[in-house]
Amino acid sequence: MDWKLLATTFGTLFVAELGDKTQLACVMLAAESRKTWTVFLGSSLALVMVSLLGVLFAEFICNFISPEIIKKVAAAGFVVMGVLIFFDKI
Repeated sequence: MDWKLLATTFGTLFVAELGDKTQLACVMLAAESRKTWTVFLGSSLALVMVSLLGVLFAEFICNFISPEIIKKVAAAGFVVMGVLIFFDKI
C-alpha cells in the first residue's frame, strides 16, 4: 500500500469536504431526525459510492487519455469555475 498516497488522498478530501453542502445536509438531517448514526451511515456509504464511481471512471478514461491531459483539463475546469464564482455567474 502506498501510505503517502493514502494520507494525501485523505487529507485533500477531508479539507475539501469541510463546510460544504454535503456536510450541511448531514447536519440538517441529523438535527431533524435525531438519528445521528443512521445519517452518518447513509452519508458515509454515499461518499464511498461517489468516490468509487470517480476512481472507476478515472481508470476507464486513463485507457484512452493520458493522465497529463486529464490533469490539465481538470485544472482549466477549476479556473473556469473560480472565475464564474468570482464574477457571481454561478
